[in-house]
Amino acid sequence: MAAQKEDNALTQYLQLYDTEAAEISARSCPVLEKLRKPALKRLRTAALPHKGTPGYEKTDINAMFAPDYGVNTRRMAWDVDLAASFRCDVPNVSTLLAVVANDIFRPTATLENNLPQGVTVCSLDTAARKYPELVGRYLDSIAAEPRFRHTVATDLNNLLMQDGVFIHVAPGVRPERPIQIVNILNATVPLMAVRRVLVVVEDNAAADILLCDHTARPGTDYLINQVTEVYLGRGASANLYDIQEADAGTSRLAENYIYMPHEGASVAFHSFGLRCGNSRSNIQVVMTAPHCTTDLGGMVICTDEERTDIASRVTHAAPHCDSDQMFKYVVDDDARGAFEGAIVVEHGAHHTRAYQNNRNLLASEKARMHTRPQLEIYCDDVSCSHGAATGQLDARALFYMRSRGIPESQARTMLIQAFMMDVVDKISLDGLNSRMRHLVERRLSGESATCAGCNTENLNCK
Repeated sequence: MAAQKEDNALTQYLQLYDTEAAEISARSCPVLEKLRKPALKRLRTAALPHKGTPGYEKTDINAMFAPDYGVNTRRMAWDVDLAASFRCDVPNVSTLLAVVANDIFRPTATLENNLPQGVTVCSLDTAARKYPELVGRYLDSIAAEPRFRHTVATDLNNLLMQDGVFIHVAPGVRPERPIQIVNILNATVPLMAVRRVLVVVEDNAAADILLCDHTARPGTDYLINQVTEVYLGRGASANLYDIQEADAGTSRLAENYIYMPHEGASVAFHSFGLRCGNSRSNIQVVMTAPHCTTDLGGMVICTDEERTDIASRVTHAAPHCDSDQMFKYVVDDDARGAFEGAIVVEHGAHHTRAYQNNRNLLASEKARMHTRPQLEIYCDDVSCSHGAATGQLDARALFYMRSRGIPESQARTMLIQAFMMDVVDKISLDGLNSRMRHLVERRLSGESATCAGCNTENLNCK
């Protein structure tokens, strides 16, 4: 795929699809294939957001996609021993583990031998062939719900996606062990990994899900285009944890659509950026039934020349729904952080309670942070608030700690840890809370926060 000079970075991917359409179609099943033509039609006249586009004031998505990344249209698998190259230290709990190597799903013996009845975790392509009606009912129909902002990057994902992860929890099933999906980049050449994650939690079911992104081959440039769709049935609940540990050469665009159309559903989505490279995460939640609950949290440590951007949008479209958002950044060196969060309360969504809080710590003179909280309220009898603050380390607290014999570097680390802990405390999953505290400490002390400490000799990817 030759590098393109056009201002619209989509051009090279459209040309690639035109060349490889027959090859992609030959390997694709009807459920996935039906997404491509509508997406292609929209992409012909679209463009990825540039820096300065409303909602993208500090992040240039078009520039992120402009380099000449390869796309694995022929489904080539790299011959890499994952058990030797990846050792997971997040979390220190027993999980149902699967691996996505670049953009190919790889189950493990642990997953296949321990998956409880009523829980399906498999390749999205496999699921679309075995359960076409079930997958077809939800795939892209969640992102296409009119209250969501269906993005250009989602259309590009629809066009080029060939595999991903399918997670289904049957009505009333509540598995004891968390489901962990490790997305690992280990291609030997620059690559755009096009991934799709579809999560369906049926009525009165529940699930804990960890999505972990890791760069296993530092020095190789990668781009992640990932779309995650989550559907929650009546009384269903899901806790999702998105943990990112990426090399400086990794760019990541993650689109997250969470849909709650039935009464009593609840979701917690927490994002942890230990090392972020160049990343943008869009988190959209829509609640269209009463008594639904949303809890969003995020923690970002942004250093060197990293660029990290999170945008959240929570829509209350029914009465008696609650939402709470807490996002915190530590920005150091020449790094740049950005957060834009919106709460939308539609007509008729009375008795809404919605809160948003963004707090940021600049740890160097060159660090910069952009924040823009927003409220859109179209009805009365609601309780909503939002706030944002950006500052530096408390000089008096730092002086006090140094006067007590604590070295400056250690004192700074301790103050930053204390700043971050209320976000970490929101983790409800046993084991992950303490493990995240440990990783934050290692990251702030200058050690690698890479997951590199626990036993995965039994990974046994298929």
